[in-house]
Amino acid sequence: MSTITALDTFDIRFPTSLELDGSDAMNPDPDYSAAYLIVRTDAADGHEGHGFVFTIGRGNEVEAAAIDALRRQIVGRDAEELLDDMGATWKMLVHDSQLRWLGPEKGVMHMAIGAVVNALWDLKAKRAGLPLWDLLSRMGPEEIVSLVDFRYLTDALTPDQALEILRRAEPGRAERRARLLAEGYPAYTTTPGWLGYSDEKLALLAKEAVADGYTQIKLKVGASLEDDIRRVRLARETVGPDVRIAVDANQRWDVGQAVAWMGQLAPFDIAWIEEPTSPDDILGHAEIARRLAPLPVATGEHVHNRIMFKQLLQAGAIEVLQLDATRVAGINENIAILLLAAAFGVRVCPHAGGVGLCEAVQHLSMFDFVAVSGAIEGRMIEFVDHLHEHFVTPVDVHGGRYWPPSAPGAGSEMARETLADYSFPDGPVWAPSPLPLTSQH
Repeated sequence: MSTITALDTFDIRFPTSLELDGSDAMNPDPDYSAAYLIVRTDAADGHEGHGFVFTIGRGNEVEAAAIDALRRQIVGRDAEELLDDMGATWKMLVHDSQLRWLGPEKGVMHMAIGAVVNALWDLKAKRAGLPLWDLLSRMGPEEIVSLVDFRYLTDALTPDQALEILRRAEPGRAERRARLLAEGYPAYTTTPGWLGYSDEKLALLAKEAVADGYTQIKLKVGASLEDDIRRVRLARETVGPDVRIAVDANQRWDVGQAVAWMGQLAPFDIAWIEEPTSPDDILGHAEIARRLAPLPVATGEHVHNRIMFKQLLQAGAIEVLQLDATRVAGINENIAILLLAAAFGVRVCPHAGGVGLCEAVQHLSMFDFVAVSGAIEGRMIEFVDHLHEHFVTPVDVHGGRYWPPSAPGAGSEMARETLADYSFPDGPVWAPSPLPLTSQH
């Protein structure tokens, strides 16, 4: 038996705005950041659970405070009780009526709960001696279903239907696991596509991406139609006709503008249009999808919860579902979203731009392939080549593919030196002298 003895929080920020890494039409100067936590116990094994919420600078302290507000829900609890029934643990945190009032089930508090849930999964996987994707993939269908809160979902997906999806995939698990270990998981890269990059840098990075084995790149669009036409044309000339180019407007447009703008980019053979309008506008996405068909519409990184994903799928609003590792309430809710995607036959290509998101979301896609969807055709994980060196077990991406991690845990643990150096505002990266104004987030 062991007890949760501490939940420690950190405000970690990286001055990525200095090089305009991560820049897009709505977020011109992000500082990639993590509201970070460590769950500690008194167990003799010394294992800790690490989790985080991704933000882009200002407000990271608000997210860290929300995580800190969950301390009394966790500290002093029996660790085994929490870890042995993660479905019940999720409900205990999410269904707290006073905290839920702040959402309900969306926004800063919901994301903070997700960080705590993910830290507990990290601890559970470390204790099991398995990477999270493998731990989840070894669970039986009934155990996986027990992790999911089906409230508000049963008009689209019942527990029995979820069990059928998982049982249908079960016989092929061993073969798919072997295939994953031998072949990796397809990736695409957004590294060339940040809006603040010069044309020269875009072309250089696009050329490098093709040489590295990527069959799809993604460009940010939406600020200037003239610039977008020039940049997409340059990318197409650089990568040739056989490499796919997706574009991402990061919520910049309304419905009519999205349709008109994409009409101008259509000649460049676009793979998908991502976040063409507000992530809250389900009917707007559906209308854009209808008017732009057969061009696929993608969204998900800012979708609040499983209920909104359910409606997007019911409305036929998306052909590419982009779940995020830290937007919803953690692993459990993302499993619900994977099951919904499988029920509707929609491919999942997770969002992974941002610090730590590649490390985290690979586990979800690999679990999905082995134990849920049983399919990989057209599915990819986003990759950006930023800040991986700050993690104890950074992603292994080469040859245009993610290679399955073997280290126990969820991949979310940052190096101790990073936690010290990049703590805001007193870490040495931030404290010695003021950085340029754009980085004072």
